[in-house]
Amino acid sequence: MADNETSNLRDSIAQACRILGHLGLARETTGHVSARVGSDRMLIRCRGGNEAGIVFTEPEVVREVDFDGKDPDGDVEFEKPSELPIHGEILRLRPDVNAVVHCHPRASMICSIMGLELRPIFGSFDPIASRLAAAGIPTYQRSVLIRSKDLAKDLVDALGEKSVCLMKGHGIVAVGKSVQEATLNAIRLETLASISLDVLKAGGELISMPEEDLSLLKSATKPATDRSKPRQEDWAWRHYVKLTEGK
Repeated sequence: MADNETSNLRDSIAQACRILGHLGLARETTGHVSARVGSDRMLIRCRGGNEAGIVFTEPEVVREVDFDGKDPDGDVEFEKPSELPIHGEILRLRPDVNAVVHCHPRASMICSIMGLELRPIFGSFDPIASRLAAAGIPTYQRSVLIRSKDLAKDLVDALGEKSVCLMKGHGIVAVGKSVQEATLNAIRLETLASISLDVLKAGGELISMPEEDLSLLKSATKPATDRSKPRQEDWAWRHYVKLTEGK
């Protein structure tokens, strides 16, 4: 990967962290974002320098390591996440994934404790969130810190081929072909979880939308094949970047 591409990727990871912190999906210094930069290497948000938390992440704390967390430069100024195996094993075992988000959004975490099945209860309000729900959202059933390869492999098994996974009493993982996609998947999952809880609090039921409407929604939200044209994902990402910049 060229130096300018790596630099841009560092910027995107830092932006993703600031967005997640700004929206409350990650708090204090917990949570991390990574992106593939080679067959066995990744960029990942570390702690160090003038550490002040996720919402204040700058590109300098995004460091390059291999999937096992080894740093060829031996840089001891920056502390790698203790749950780095989450990122390393997902990227190692899911070649279709280029970016991983792990964070602790409140509503999603509550749903994981409740064992709540998240369903496509709304449609055009947030079509991508509905599509995630329609595909089925798995739950990793353990509440432990994922500090070993074996635990991380269990998490990968729970995630399967999906884009998001709840982690019981812990948080979530969200993946994508880009940092932007993984981050937006995390945001959409939390939107779905939050609204589901609101419906239950209001005394309602979580009823999936009709299959006919869901089929139309799926066809309307298929990823665009022509990347020369802007996509909803591009616009949404730009919105959140500007939101964190206060512009």
